[in-house]
Amino acid sequence: MSQWKQIQQLEIRLLEHVDYLYDDNFPMDIRQGLASWIESQDWDTAANDESMAAVQFTNLLSQLERVRMQEQNFLQRHNMKIIQQQLQVKYMTNPALIARVISTCLREERRILSSTCMQEQGPLEKSLHNSVAFERQKNMDNRVGIIRGSVQLMDQAVKYIEDLQDDFDFRYKTLQSRDPAERNSDLMKQEVTRLQEILNRLDFKRKEILSKMDVVIKEIDDLMTSQLNPELQDWKRRQQIAAIGGPLLTGLEQLQSWFTLTAQSLFQIKRQLDKLGELVLKVTYESDPIPLQKPQMEERVKYLIYHLIKSSFVVEKQPCMPTHPQKPLIIKTGVQFTTKVRLLVKLPEVDYQLKVKTTFDKDLPPGRVRQFFILTNNTKVMDVEDYTNGCLSVDFRHLQLKEKKYINGTKGNEGLLSVTEELHSLSFEACFTVQGLTIDLETCSLPLVVISNVSQLPGGWASVMWYNLLTDEPRNLAFFGNPPRASWSQLSEVLSWQFSTFAGRGLNKEQLTMLGEKLLGQHASCSDCQVSWSKFSKENIAGKPFSFWMWLDSILELIKKHLLPVWNENYIMGFVSKEMERTLLKDREPGTFLLRFSESHLGGITFTWVEHKDNGDVKFNSVEPYTKSRLSALPFADIIRDYKVISDGVVPENPLKFLYPDIRKDEAFGRLYNSQPSKVHPYIPSTLIPISELRSNSSSTPPSCQSPEPPMTPGEFDMLNEQLCFDIDTMSSPYSE
Repeated sequence: MSQWKQIQQLEIRLLEHVDYLYDDNFPMDIRQGLASWIESQDWDTAANDESMAAVQFTNLLSQLERVRMQEQNFLQRHNMKIIQQQLQVKYMTNPALIARVISTCLREERRILSSTCMQEQGPLEKSLHNSVAFERQKNMDNRVGIIRGSVQLMDQAVKYIEDLQDDFDFRYKTLQSRDPAERNSDLMKQEVTRLQEILNRLDFKRKEILSKMDVVIKEIDDLMTSQLNPELQDWKRRQQIAAIGGPLLTGLEQLQSWFTLTAQSLFQIKRQLDKLGELVLKVTYESDPIPLQKPQMEERVKYLIYHLIKSSFVVEKQPCMPTHPQKPLIIKTGVQFTTKVRLLVKLPEVDYQLKVKTTFDKDLPPGRVRQFFILTNNTKVMDVEDYTNGCLSVDFRHLQLKEKKYINGTKGNEGLLSVTEELHSLSFEACFTVQGLTIDLETCSLPLVVISNVSQLPGGWASVMWYNLLTDEPRNLAFFGNPPRASWSQLSEVLSWQFSTFAGRGLNKEQLTMLGEKLLGQHASCSDCQVSWSKFSKENIAGKPFSFWMWLDSILELIKKHLLPVWNENYIMGFVSKEMERTLLKDREPGTFLLRFSESHLGGITFTWVEHKDNGDVKFNSVEPYTKSRLSALPFADIIRDYKVISDGVVPENPLKFLYPDIRKDEAFGRLYNSQPSKVHPYIPSTLIPISELRSNSSSTPPSCQSPEPPMTPGEFDMLNEQLCFDIDTMSSPYSE
């Protein structure tokens, strides 16, 4: 079943999260109409390869045109034509962008599907999907709308005051132009009385409008303090969680709408106050409320505008190397990285005028040895993005870092922290001028890890995860001087996200329990157990030359590069101890096997099968783990299909019959088989067959599967050649873990 069909069968609650993924950047109509074709393309690679992205984009338009021509409904054909034209406008000059958009959508779909297999959501994900948040946003919409309505009514009130004052001014000047001899006439007295009535009403209306302004300004102040700023902080926290593999609920359109409407209200009030100031120049009187209250109100409005616009300057996309789009916040020296900043306040007066300058490590902590500078152009002008509701943003696509050279000839890290524990930041500065106000804008990225070699990438990613899991501070560069502990419930959720992000399917409760026991001990089942940074990433596992995280990261790499189809079919039990493995297999049919990751190798997968002897004994055989070097030569599903065992000179047979618990091997893996014997005439067809030699062992240790040394004797080869009509190339050297 295609991924899109699975998505359509989800419950309403999850479909609402799918709805978040699709907008004008990638309409759901395209996802629906080209579902199978979209899922068959390699968008991850295209997102980082401009030439491939251009080809994919051309193919996408061709596929869309094909579907459009086949559509019978006229309205649907028309809509698809509009979509096709919009895509061309948006992405023709930057096809890698739509590849990234589609890649992200497919990844998030897989995560949502993966979440349906989990017994329960973790605490972080629950907090992000809290229904209270949706109610809060509805309330925010209502408050912003009420404020806008109040400000519009105040516009009408100011206009009424202006008309009333014009009437007073005209009558007053007319009265002054009369002959002094007429001043004691009844008509003159009536006119003076009328003027006094207008002045009294004018005074009342001035006091009334100032009172209403005061109420609205207080309401805006409270809105910003109690709701708008917390919503912005919530978005920033969501961005942190998304950066380390969490749910992608980081859209800025709603925030931009709130910020823009609030800013428009404040600027409108500022104009209203300016208008009242102009009216005072024409007509004023003793105890006039405008000169008394206007200066204080203006200062409050300017203060709110200042803080609103300063806080609206955000990093929309954190720094990331295009070569590793799913591991942001890690930068390798000499390698291009990208980032994007955005102004959430949309005002026409500032279009095309904002220059943004980037600075690396603007405020470097004391004692830091390694220092870097931006090698490429670090200043760009913010531009209007028509396809995202006209927001101002700037996309830095070609930034590079270079390490500073030192006078004494030394460079590198000589401090207490390792290279991957040193945190850095990228600052962004701009000067904003609008309606007579000048505001210095500044924001910064989340803390970055700078590496000089790809071998440091796993350690760097561990640091990024630990920081963004445990703190929402945007710039705590000394974090790893004394890193806090994480509870197992927090950490396990993030570890599961790594598998759903990089491998398409998260971990279930049993797999996480095994990982918890491996990290914390056999009896560490409590979700509140605390894990130290050192235990997670720095200390070696007992008896092993690698840390827990290095072991887990190597498994992720193995799945991503060699085991993805098998993993996503849920055929790999993966994280299960050898003791549990034997418990599960002992009562199963002979030839039942399960797949698990090696505990003694970095990036290894093994399978164990059960045999029942005539005397009632149960034997377990485990093959030596297959690592990336061996899986590069032969797909894992083909290894399972063709695996053979030589036992005491007996003709080879495949001992693998049933995938645990009782699925026939070919039923489980049949559609994943890839390689076929070569058919190059006139040569004899050949294939690669993984073979193990099972040698009897009189000791209590279960028999092991070992490869002969040399790989196969001439006699053994002759025997096999007689039984099989093709060449044999032994692949693996199995043994019992």
